[in-house]
Amino acid sequence: MSKKPSNLPYLIAGILALVVILAAWMSRDRFQPVGPGARAPVFEVVTLDGEPASLLDYEGKVVLLNIWATWCPPCVYEMPSMQRLYEDFEGEDFEIVAVSIDAPRGERDGVGRRGGDIREFAETHSLTFPILHDPEGRIQRTYQTTGVPESFVIGKDGVIYRKVSGATEWDQPQYIDFIRRLLDEEV
Repeated sequence: MSKKPSNLPYLIAGILALVVILAAWMSRDRFQPVGPGARAPVFEVVTLDGEPASLLDYEGKVVLLNIWATWCPPCVYEMPSMQRLYEDFEGEDFEIVAVSIDAPRGERDGVGRRGGDIREFAETHSLTFPILHDPEGRIQRTYQTTGVPESFVIGKDGVIYRKVSGATEWDQPQYIDFIRRLLDEEV
C-alpha cells in the first residue's frame, strides 16, 4: 500500500503567504510616496535651543517645510527669498519651517561633512523664520528626499500641495499666489 503525500508543506506555504500579505497590508502607509496629494508625515526634531519640535506645532497653518544644510550652496542661495516670502506673509497663518540636517557643530556626518553653526548661519543671513535641527537626518528618510534643498508646501489640512527639489526663488509671484490660494481655502 503506498503512502499518500502529505499536505503539510502546502499548509505551511499557505500560512506563510498569508502572514506576508498581512504584514504588507499593515505597513502599507510606510511605503506611500511623499509628494503632492499625500498627507504630510509628522516629524520630530529639535529647535536650536534643543527643545522638541514637530510638524504638529504648526497645525492649521500653511507650511513651507524646507530641508537644508549649511554646507549646501543651493540652500544658501534660496534662503534670502525664503526670508522675503516670510516677511510678505507676516501675521498670517503661514510658517516657514527650515530643518537643517547638519551634523552637530564640529562633528562630521556619515559622508564626512562637518556640521556648521546653524545659529550663526541664521544670524549672518538675518533669518527670522523657525530653524530646526535634525542631526541624524531622519526627516530625509521620512520625506523620502533625494538631496538638499527639498521643500514641501503643506496646506492647513496637512496635505502636501507642492514638492520642490533644488533651490528656487520663493518670493516669485507664482509661489506667492499659490500660498495665498492655500491661505484663502477653508478647511
